[in-house]
Amino acid sequence: MFVDSHCHLNFHELADNLDEVLANMRSNGVSEALCVSVNLENFPQILALAEQYPHIYASVGVHPDNETETEPTLDKLLELVRHPKVIAIGETGLDYFRLKGDLEWQRERFRIHIRAAIASGKPLIIHTREAAQDTLRIMAEEGADRVGGVMHCFTESLDVALAAIEMNFYISFSGIVTFKNATAIKEVASQIPIERMLIETDAPYLAPVPYRGKLNQPAYVKYVAEQIAALRAVPLEQVASATTANFHRLFKTAA
Repeated sequence: MFVDSHCHLNFHELADNLDEVLANMRSNGVSEALCVSVNLENFPQILALAEQYPHIYASVGVHPDNETETEPTLDKLLELVRHPKVIAIGETGLDYFRLKGDLEWQRERFRIHIRAAIASGKPLIIHTREAAQDTLRIMAEEGADRVGGVMHCFTESLDVALAAIEMNFYISFSGIVTFKNATAIKEVASQIPIERMLIETDAPYLAPVPYRGKLNQPAYVKYVAEQIAALRAVPLEQVASATTANFHRLFKTAA
């Protein structure tokens, strides 16, 4: 019924109790999840999970916050993305909130990921925080619209969302959309075309209401869907079916 389009099952908070996490997914109608890479060092853990569980997928990439991690090269990303369970490049992008100073290395890393996505034909998973204009600019300069992807854990304005949609991207909402003070994100969730929407947890982080402040897990993605259904005044089943179909369309997986 639901798909968690972005989580980190390999992080110890979830990996240490994985059997229960996967059982909770099943009991809450979450059929599949995409386990997203944040560095190359731990990518083998993600790939092992994807190989072991048919309903778990993997991505490959290096998060923009990880300044001291092994720098990804185009050749390395293209080598790793060839595995059939690796369905996306990322997460990648720009983050001007956590890091300051000369961030040209971050922008160059982002460009390399976009080039790998275009060369491999795999969509991008993009993280952007306090860097929307540079993110959109680099996406345009590098031709990211040729492969598209998803703006994950979206926290920007409706204008930014519509600009990304124009470049062949989907907008993914996390548990933040359930927070009382997240009025701008609620507006985006109520306004964008449902055909361009995904849902996610970003687990183990950003647990939605009623679990805010606690450990997040893929089972809780249903609360994101419930909030979006309420905002749009549509049945929950419509949000579930649309976001699931969107996931399979974007990542070219079998429904």
